[in-house]
Amino acid sequence: MQYPLELTFKFWALAPQISVVNAQGNLAFYVKQKLFKLKEAITIFADTEQTQPLYYIKADRIIDFSARYEFSDSNGANIGAVKRRGLKSLWRARYDIFDGDSTYLTIQEKNPWVKIADALFAEIPIVGMFTGYVFNPIYLVSRADGNVVMRLEKIPSFLSRKFTIKAVDKISDREEQQILLSLIMMLLLEKNRG
Repeated sequence: MQYPLELTFKFWALAPQISVVNAQGNLAFYVKQKLFKLKEAITIFADTEQTQPLYYIKADRIIDFSARYEFSDSNGANIGAVKRRGLKSLWRARYDIFDGDSTYLTIQEKNPWVKIADALFAEIPIVGMFTGYVFNPIYLVSRADGNVVMRLEKIPSFLSRKFTIKAVDKISDREEQQILLSLIMMLLLEKNRG
């Protein structure tokens, strides 16, 4: 993968959709979340026409705050999973990335005050429209020893939601798949939180 990656939420879509573009401007992934599903079901495609599925993300249970989201490739082979840390994620977003049953990577919001300030600023009439320019969260992916391997941050923008993903340390291809799928799922979940 050629970093940095840029993720853009489609603004006028009924179902959440994300385009992921690499440093050369080529489409890496196109993500579409299915609407009105009791269990989350997300398909990640190689093209915007949605003809080449690459990955699937499925929740292990019906709508739950701490559901585990399993990743599989187009052949159905398990790649890994991500799970929100339940109540610990109320203040600062935290997610564990799994390879099988073991946790070895964590996604954590760098500064939870950004979320609070964003919510308060958004309530101010007229001025609140510009909240996307002022408050932009950062999420860090780190190993158990605290070593940061990847960084996701929101790009200041007026109406659209744009994010960049930057590689910080070397990772294997499997880790890269697990991290990218986890970050996509986390963004979809955090988008619903506000």
